[in-house]
Amino acid sequence: MDLHAWITQQVDHAERLIDENEFPPSQTEGVRLRCEADRRILARHKAWPGSDWCDHCDADLTTYLADCPELLDLAHAHGITPEILASLDRPTTPEQKLRPGRRLGLADILAPRTPMGEVPGALRGPNWKPRST
Repeated sequence: MDLHAWITQQVDHAERLIDENEFPPSQTEGVRLRCEADRRILARHKAWPGSDWCDHCDADLTTYLADCPELLDLAHAHGITPEILASLDRPTTPEQKLRPGRRLGLADILAPRTPMGEVPGALRGPNWKPRST
């Protein structure tokens, strides 16, 4: 379970408590509005499709979902402890794959290349053909 899923679980729990009338009537509307606001934040700060990067924090995809400042603040409001945070899933940076006879250069670090064979067909273009080796 990652940070986003943990917060979603906490919001689900709070909403269940509302449905079970566990809050005093004077607080029910406030808790319901807080849950709605939390869901809006969660909807904005979700993982970039197929990755662990926060879709909202920056366009360069340099912030992991587990390190998203807004999600960490939201988790704090829901009572996360350092022990729980440490137990949540954290992404690991994949190792760079080097082709034989090639060194890792600055361009490879700043803009890692994805072989065209691994790019989804819809993104390759109509004239793409695999290289013969």
